[in-house]
Amino acid sequence: MATVNYAVTCFVTNPSTKNPSKSRPFVVRCSVPLPSSHDAVTAVQERPWKLADARLVLADGSVWRAKSFGASGTQVGEVVFNTSLTGYQEILTDPSYAGQFVLMTNPHIGNTGVNFDDEESRQCFLAGLVIRSLSISTSNWRCTETLGDYLAERNIMGIYDVDTRAITRRLRQDGSLIGVLSTEQSKTEKELLEMSRSWDIVGVDLISGVSCDAPYEWIDKTNSDWEFTSGGRGEDKFRVVAYDFGIKQNILRRLASYGCKITVVPSTWPASETLKMNPDGVLFSNGPGDPSAVPYAVETVKEIIGKVPVFGICMGHQLLGQALGGKTFKMKFGHHGGNHPVRNLRNSQVEISSQNHNYAVDPASLPEGVEVTHINLNDGSCAGLAFPALKLMSLQYHPEASPGPHDSDTSFGEFIQLMKQAKEAA
Repeated sequence: MATVNYAVTCFVTNPSTKNPSKSRPFVVRCSVPLPSSHDAVTAVQERPWKLADARLVLADGSVWRAKSFGASGTQVGEVVFNTSLTGYQEILTDPSYAGQFVLMTNPHIGNTGVNFDDEESRQCFLAGLVIRSLSISTSNWRCTETLGDYLAERNIMGIYDVDTRAITRRLRQDGSLIGVLSTEQSKTEKELLEMSRSWDIVGVDLISGVSCDAPYEWIDKTNSDWEFTSGGRGEDKFRVVAYDFGIKQNILRRLASYGCKITVVPSTWPASETLKMNPDGVLFSNGPGDPSAVPYAVETVKEIIGKVPVFGICMGHQLLGQALGGKTFKMKFGHHGGNHPVRNLRNSQVEISSQNHNYAVDPASLPEGVEVTHINLNDGSCAGLAFPALKLMSLQYHPEASPGPHDSDTSFGEFIQLMKQAKEAA
């Protein structure tokens, strides 16, 4: 076995001498054996730092090398960026991200770990997570698990040590892109690029994969430790049927906190069965993907509006727009984050909102009588609708936040008032 010889010259000073500049040199010689080819591979594997072992290949041909965490394998999805500073666990469990890779613009992720109280659905539906820096430690009294272990247990891929700023600029310039995330070194970049260019999220029914299978009752309210307002509540109990197009649990908690008895039904639940339940109101929830890909949901909405008060959130807002005769369109890169300013046109107040959508309603396509109640101040897009004659209201963003600010929580109170007025007029 070959060896490498090293010689090191050292200087030792006697601390007791009056002249510390006087020192005695001596030489240390040593030999280190060179490893065999097998040993060299083992030595690389045992380095104290992780090497890049994953690739994100975008449909525009760009390849981004990164380090993996969570699950391994190959996954395809649409890449979108989220500007939230906190709340990554709520984002991971938001069903509206089904079929998408979520890129966090906040660079430091994972520092608070995860806990089971912050989950917004029964599982993670997103395709993968893309971050700049993965925290090497967690520090939070509620933490039960690290982010990496959490994703691995749920078979969700993640990558870090990638230039998220550069990818975000590319998405803002070119729009949302399909990408393939892979840790499989056997797959060539050409193969991964072909995968990204042969898959599309437009026109795909993603709602059916995230909705519940059967109706169930929801009773949990917002925990008293986290309750922040009591406005708009009373002793009246309103029966609400909530269509699960990918509903977030905090929507249900906020409705329950405002005095609603809630029955959650699947996305394919017939409108006739809903009306037989004689609800005081119907909520059409958030959900993933293209509203034009779920015509059955649009038909359900058509059969219900005008008969009972309705409230649409996010996907529910878009389905209401189509049911009223309007059109929806795919945005360049959508709205994803907890810091989007919205103006309420009825009172001119500005709300900082939590948003997550890639589609929007075209207000010019809506019939007479439909009122645009809110606009997004970043791009002027439609953020809210009302049709008083049909007892209808909707928001493109998330009044329940989770994560995000609570500026829009009063929207649940407005829905309560809508149902109360309908009861009094009956």
